[in-house]
Amino acid sequence: MAIARYEPWSLLHQLHRELDRGREGGNGEGSAVTAEWAPAVDIKEEPDKFVLQADLPGVKPEEVDISMEDGVLTIRGEKKTEAKTEKEGYKRVERTYGSFYRRFSLPDTANPEAISAKMNQGVLEIVIPKREAVQPKRINVTAAA
Repeated sequence: MAIARYEPWSLLHQLHRELDRGREGGNGEGSAVTAEWAPAVDIKEEPDKFVLQADLPGVKPEEVDISMEDGVLTIRGEKKTEAKTEKEGYKRVERTYGSFYRRFSLPDTANPEAISAKMNQGVLEIVIPKREAVQPKRINVTAAA
């Protein structure tokens, strides 16, 4: 008898991933960008910036592509598969490998010209500064001479 991990929500998570793939991948022509896995991402808003942190263990910085177009931030890349064979004693492999793809719509307050990214111990951090708030210009009225 094989021992299997019980995951009551696995079908729901799988459905959610499939819906995300369809929603994120369209380019208007019916073709979809597929990804074999999606990294977990935390998004935090601070008074002067947005910070995204994505878990990318085993991914090198040069294997990550970040782009910004029409208010949409796209993170994509690939986690290379390590060579594993059945004879090495592996009965189950749960670590994820393959291409990944995530897209995020940014608010109008984001400053796309000042986005920066860095990788530290498998965590990608993207900082998106907010635009300076546009202050109304005060126009002084002077008396006619």
